[in-house]
Amino acid sequence: MSETQESPNWRNAGVKVIKGSQLDPNTAQTPGMERAAAINLARVGAQKLWAGTVTIHPNAKTGAHHHGALESVIYVVRGRARMRWGDHLEFVAEASAGDFIYVPPYVPHQEINASENETLECVLVRSDNEAVVVNIDIEPAEKVEEVYWVDPIHAHPHPH
Repeated sequence: MSETQESPNWRNAGVKVIKGSQLDPNTAQTPGMERAAAINLARVGAQKLWAGTVTIHPNAKTGAHHHGALESVIYVVRGRARMRWGDHLEFVAEASAGDFIYVPPYVPHQEINASENETLECVLVRSDNEAVVVNIDIEPAEKVEEVYWVDPIHAHPHPH
């Protein structure tokens, strides 16, 4: 920065802390889950991110949906998530507390709380500052294929 250029007003343009009690439920919703926004354009001026929480009650599941061109990252804070995805939700995988889930753009998916008695609580981050949710009506497959993602540097924990 040159001597003549003024530094931004970091007090107002700097770090923002959004209290868990101040999340905004006025965001795009899908039946079966409750989303609440923490970080977006309107609340904090975010340019490239949307972040918030997702809660799914025990034994509940969402409707099928996708998020358009956005990428999503879900971090499971508490509970067990069962994700179904595909044109007929024919693929399935589970994630537990401490796990991350990546959902690429346009992938039809459904979140399911795999627990009968524990609320599923997650943190959600998306790659744009506005929530895009496209709820879709698809006939779920009766048979599902369990998918365990293995990256190029880790072995499958249960070799077949």
